[in-house]
Amino acid sequence: MPDFRFEKEFSFDVAGIDEAGRGPWAGPVVAAAVVVKNCLLAPDLAAGLDDSKKLTAAKREKLYTRLFEEERAGRLQIGIGEASCKEIDELNILQATFLAMRRALENLPECPKAALIDGNRTPAPFPCACKTIIKGDSLSLSVAAASVVAKVYRDRLMKELAQKYPGYGFEKNAGYGTAAHIEGLKKQGVTPEHRKSYKPIKEFL
Repeated sequence: MPDFRFEKEFSFDVAGIDEAGRGPWAGPVVAAAVVVKNCLLAPDLAAGLDDSKKLTAAKREKLYTRLFEEERAGRLQIGIGEASCKEIDELNILQATFLAMRRALENLPECPKAALIDGNRTPAPFPCACKTIIKGDSLSLSVAAASVVAKVYRDRLMKELAQKYPGYGFEKNAGYGTAAHIEGLKKQGVTPEHRKSYKPIKEFL
């Protein structure tokens, strides 16, 4: 279970950062940055947070709501950043992910002195010091919180895109290459929200 051992290596508040949406064929990549002030987290959140992929959609939604309640109460800070499918095609998915992370940090009320980032790649350039943590969303509560925020926020975006572009199953597959998504591509072709640099989409162009 995640805890605050990495956060407590610093003498000041740090941001946990994670992303959602590197693998899908459509939609933006989304990053979230979460600062838990003084490493004080509500007990229900401390007990419930984990890598968002290990949680049910209903559990993620509940945690997402609670995290924003805590933000409104002034106990934590949340920043969200996106990079569009156009930016993914222009930059590549890794650089677009780093761009989304920078934007998430910029959308915090103030820039922290350091950030804990899920994974093993350090974004460059970056506005603060970074420590990368492999499987950080399973080890750090700040990163786990960011993992949940990024995932739920992106899933909601994809449900909105499903209304604009019906027939691809975005509301269920979040842009991943499922059978329903492939069927939609065969029948309707590529939308402006598809990542045209991705090999499966290139084949439909």
